Parts: sequence; C-alpha cells; structure tokens
Amino acid sequence: MKLVVIGASTGGVELLSWLVSQLPANLQYPILIVQHIPTDMPDSYINTIAKGSRVSLKEAYHLEHIKPGTVYFAPADYHLMVESKELLALSVDDKVNYARPSIDVLFYSAAEEFKQNCVGIVLTGANSDGAAGALAIKEYGGEVLVQDPKTAQIGVMPKAVKEKLDLTTDKCLTPQQIADYLANLNKM
Repeated sequence: MKLVVIGASTGGVELLSWLVSQLPANLQYPILIVQHIPTDMPDSYINTIAKGSRVSLKEAYHLEHIKPGTVYFAPADYHLMVESKELLALSVDDKVNYARPSIDVLFYSAAEEFKQNCVGIVLTGANSDGAAGALAIKEYGGEVLVQDPKTAQIGVMPKAVKEKLDLTTDKCLTPQQIADYLANLNKM
C-alpha cells in the first residue's frame, strides 16, 4: 500500500480544501496531513476542508488504524507519526522547527515504515519544516514532490525542500499537477 504524507503551513487550508475536493471517491491509499495551525484553532478547519470532498476526512487519534481512502489530519499541538504500517501515533514531544505538529516528524516516521511506498508532498509555507523529513523519504527510496514555489502563497517551505534535495523541475508541481498526480497514483 502507498502512503501519501502532506505538509502545509501558511496558505495551506485554502489549498488543501481545493486539493482534497479533487481526490477520487475511490481513493485507494491513505493520506496523512500536517497543517501548521495555532493551538487555539478549533478542529473545525477540517470541516471547512471537507466541503466538496468525496473521501473521508478526520482528525487522527492515538493508535488509530490506518485505512485506505481516508485523509487524516494532525490535531493541533500534537505530532502525528506513523507507528507501524497499520497504526498512527500522536505525541506532545518538543516542537521541531518551531512547530507541533511538525512536518519533519511525520515525514521521518512515514519514510521509516513505508520506505519506497511513501510519497511526501510539501505545499505552501513560511519556514523550512519538511525539508529534513523530505530528505529522509528520498533516502528511504520514496518520492518527494513540492508545490512550485511560484504558485504558493508563501514559497519558502517548498523552496527549502527543493534546494535541500536538489529537486528537478518535474518534481515542482502546480496545484493542478499535484491533484493529477494523486488521481493517477490511485491507478498504480
């Protein structure tokens, strides 16, 4: 089974709302998302993202089983991790890159468990969270894509990943190309 992990920060809620609405109803793989959100932001932002979605969206909980066709979001102020190929885990360990949840924490754990079956995608954001984790995904044989920094509300985060991994242009995608990639991944 493939696993897709996505990291986003500033501008991410709007982009994720659109991206999730483009997912096919018969999604064959799970998606785990870290969206940097303030600790006082209610989880209702997931309801905002879910409008127009044809797949199941939910906030992840500790030791929850990973199911294909489901999009899981890290809760505010908790790191989301892949405990095993079947289980998720949550942690309140220290912030990484000033963030909890941290994209790097999710990406490291996903890379370790899913290796070449892991796809990491970094979207809009204003820091370098995700760059080290993306490198881990690549080193374990997985695939890394970034939103083309020119199309991001804030391109710092995808640019940091692009530079750290020396990604080629074909790995820097517009939001539409990312949506197309996710739909095509369903056919693999």
